[in-house]
Amino acid sequence: MLKKSISKTGAACRVTFKYENEENAETAVVAGEFNDWSLHATPMKKLKDGSFSVTLSLPTGHTYRFRYVLDGGVWVNDTQADDYAPNEYGETNSVLVL
Repeated sequence: MLKKSISKTGAACRVTFKYENEENAETAVVAGEFNDWSLHATPMKKLKDGSFSVTLSLPTGHTYRFRYVLDGGVWVNDTQADDYAPNEYGETNSVLVL
């Protein structure tokens, strides 16, 4: 799930990424074009209900591909992403439009 809050100037957007975690993973990160697909740069916090969440401030006027990575190796999409785009691995990436 994505929650967006655009700044008063319109130059940035606070985006909350939330993953419901039906897989019962222990850890999750969000990896995407905004962090060079890093598996370490954007860890998500595990909430009391078992879901994961993290909030980032990103520049508006861009489209970003991203995925959630569970337990260091299971790549999953956001079921409520703005769009989806094929990747070079024959799968799809979630797309965030700001």
